[in-house]
Amino acid sequence: MRLFRALLLITLVGYVGPVSAASQAWQPALFEQYAPGTIVISQSQRRLFLVEGGGEVRTYRVAVGKAGKAWLGSARIAGKFVEPSWSPPADVKHDNPRLPNYIEGGAPHNPMGARALTLDRSEIAIHGTSRSMRSSIGQAVSYGCIRMLNEDVVDLFDRVRVGTPVVAIP
Repeated sequence: MRLFRALLLITLVGYVGPVSAASQAWQPALFEQYAPGTIVISQSQRRLFLVEGGGEVRTYRVAVGKAGKAWLGSARIAGKFVEPSWSPPADVKHDNPRLPNYIEGGAPHNPMGARALTLDRSEIAIHGTSRSMRSSIGQAVSYGCIRMLNEDVVDLFDRVRVGTPVVAIP
């Protein structure tokens, strides 16, 4: 078991880059508690982890919710959409009144990007991004959604199914 944890830690450090000593201590135990196929979103690391079988963990850099908008807890993937259209939720429209009421799927300025995985939580999704918003990845800037690079959300989209568990942790 010690060897397994050491190998898992080495694998995680390789995937996520430098991490603090404190996070090195909790990561192996964290992923052991989730079944293969579970998505774990670390708000503080701004990473999305897909727990795979055999102790493997796939990771992606993400943008997370800004202060007061990030969510914690459990959800499930409720829907999978290719180049989804987008209508801004009320709080987004309130803060950005110049946004159009609707953006067609596939439009270059559509903030949903190439794919969207909707969650069974109100108005929350894991989705791609527009070219102009790519630099937001790795930051806490969204209204609660988990924003990914388009190439990463396409990869994740192909690996998960409706019903996949999603857990957001601090």
